Amino acid sequence: MPNQIVTQRDAIRYTAGRVAVTAAITALVTMIFLISDLGTDWSATVQVGAVVKASMMVALGVSTTLSGAMAYRSAQLMRQLTSTRAELVRMSRTDLLTGLLNRRGFDDAAAAQLAQANFAGQPVVAMMCDIDRFKAINDLYGHTVGDRVLAEIGGILRDFAAPRGMLIARHGGEEFAGLMVGVSDQEARDYALELCRRCATEVACDGREVAVTMSFGLASYDGGGLSALMRRADLALYRAKDLGRNCVVQLDNGDTPTAVLSAPSGGMREAEIAGDHRLVAGNL
Repeated sequence: MPNQIVTQRDAIRYTAGRVAVTAAITALVTMIFLISDLGTDWSATVQVGAVVKASMMVALGVSTTLSGAMAYRSAQLMRQLTSTRAELVRMSRTDLLTGLLNRRGFDDAAAAQLAQANFAGQPVVAMMCDIDRFKAINDLYGHTVGDRVLAEIGGILRDFAAPRGMLIARHGGEEFAGLMVGVSDQEARDYALELCRRCATEVACDGREVAVTMSFGLASYDGGGLSALMRRADLALYRAKDLGRNCVVQLDNGDTPTAVLSAPSGGMREAEIAGDHRLVAGNL
């Protein structure tokens, strides 16, 4: 079988086998056709034209049939190979635990989207977020529970991002990344706030309820490449951690932090603390 060809000897053995089969089929078809056309009397006298005609028809029929069968077989093998390669590429760019893109997949997709958006003059906002105190969750409940938390949060992010055309990925560990194209800063902020509320949840595992929250950092694209944009979003995420976690921090184009603090419920009110203009949802 083709999928068992590993060494050069396997390839030679496979080729020899196919040549032998082809030769046998050709001989059999030729004999059947000649017998049906010229008869079985080997001592009979026949016209040269009849022999030539029969030989040409045999050659044409056999070559057409065999080449068609071999072409179809090759096409099937190429289709399988293309499908396998596509699946391998997908797997290499997918995080198995959450089903989201992994960092490699995100970088490839985000770079392409960023280039297209830059060409079209569309706004782009990057998002970095991670699970608050995830190490404590692993230490207290074990890595099995930690994996369940990651999978649950990954599902929340995926379900929110898909209908909004948001690119989302597990960037590594408990950290996730997103890219929003064609949305304003306010729309990106609203998306992040809603995600912050949805991710403030309890994950059930082995009869226990594990409380989870997430912090979010946003940064708008202001030129440069993807790496610079994601570094700014990561800087906003660190500021969100400094401000107490379970919140959203957005950097403007001058890297001035505008914090949007979020809780699972509550109305919006404005506050000014230490020179930062912050929108606070509920109580910290």
